[in-house]
Parts: sequence; C-alpha cells; structure tokens
Amino acid sequence: QVQLVESGGGLVHPGGSLRLSCATSGFVFENVAIAWFRQAPGKERERVFCISSSGVTTYYEDSVKGRFTISRDNAKNSVYLQMNSLKPEDTAVYYCATSLRNYCQFEYQYWGQGTQVTVSS
Repeated sequence: QVQLVESGGGLVHPGGSLRLSCATSGFVFENVAIAWFRQAPGKERERVFCISSSGVTTYYEDSVKGRFTISRDNAKNSVYLQMNSLKPEDTAVYYCATSLRNYCQFEYQYWGQGTQVTVSS
C-alpha cells in the first residue's frame, strides 16, 4: 500500500524557514520521483518542486527559486522541502506526491494528506 505522510508545517513569520518532510512506504523509494505541490485558499493546486530517483531536481514556480530546495534520503525513504525566506504568499497546504515513475512528470496518482504552512506576522 503506497503511503505518503507530510509533516513539518506550521506558523512562521515572514522571512522565516520551515523544513517539510514526506515519509513514504509501500514502494521501492530509491526508484521513484517525488514532487511537492501546494494549494493556497481559493487557488488551484500548483506544482512546486520535484526530485527524480537519481536526484535531479526541478522547480516549477519561479517564486520559489533560490528560496526552496528539495532533497531526498533514500535510507529514510523520505523527501524534504527546505523553505527559506518565507513570504505570506507561500501560505498553503503542501502535499507530496508520486506516480511511482523514476522521473518527474505532470500527473501524480498517489498523494499525502498535506501539511499546512502559514506565513504571517
């Protein structure tokens, strides 16, 4: 059974940092790409970042360039999203997802439950 569980969200002041974690199970993690999405209130879900099975990273939102990084730890079956210099517009529910393919793509079939990130003074 494929499972993805996000954690690490919370309330942070503008300019602060958070590290989100996506713990996975039910598949061979080292062979799989993982993506992070986010959905702000009243907006469509948007793809933020992805890391392939080989560790190639791709960001999809210019607004996170230079502020967010994605990494993976195959020993812990986990992917991380380090978010620095957070802005109020980063406020959203953040989800990790996978298609069980080794490359990043647009469609994802397996999702976590999400973790709330709120950036506010």
